[in-house]
Amino acid sequence: MPSATEIPTRDRILYASAELFRRQGYAGTGLKQIATEARAPFGSVYHFFPGGKEQLADDVLRTGGRFFLALYEAIAGAAPDLPTAVADFFAGAAQTLEATDFADACPIATVAGEIASTHEVLRQATADVFESWLGAVERDAVAAGVPRERARPLAVSVLAVLEGAFLLSRSLRTTEPMAACGEAAVALVRAALTHEPTTPEATP
Repeated sequence: MPSATEIPTRDRILYASAELFRRQGYAGTGLKQIATEARAPFGSVYHFFPGGKEQLADDVLRTGGRFFLALYEAIAGAAPDLPTAVADFFAGAAQTLEATDFADACPIATVAGEIASTHEVLRQATADVFESWLGAVERDAVAAGVPRERARPLAVSVLAVLEGAFLLSRSLRTTEPMAACGEAAVALVRAALTHEPTTPEATP
């Protein structure tokens, strides 16, 4: 395994930024702290990211988005079916929360909730990442047999449940919300596969 100094400086800056944004948020993280964590000269941050913190955050969000998309695709590819893939992803999220003492959650949602109304460039970056994730789940849902008109709403529901589970689990410092939301997400997938309604029908 390469030492920290053997990893290219730009990559160290990206990785350090991702970890700090995930734990502290965008506003709570300064460029000097990023440089220190990355073991990089402060000037190298502007060398690689002349647009400053906003450009760096945009790159971090999009790089992180691709990483988690690849993680989902790896889990889904190894699972025998879509309900199992969703269950495995939620289980992995619970393990990550416990392993990091509830410090690590979704870095995209952490930043999105903070800057959605104040930084249009970063809002667009988070939107693009979320769209890529939604597209992957929608694609897999259609391939599994979910009617196309239900695949997009299903993907939105599963992602919203996951992000809500991260928030509650970190706040309550327990994986109980992640476990409960995982079961709910799997139930949504199973209902979509069997073409069952996901809300009670209105009675006269």
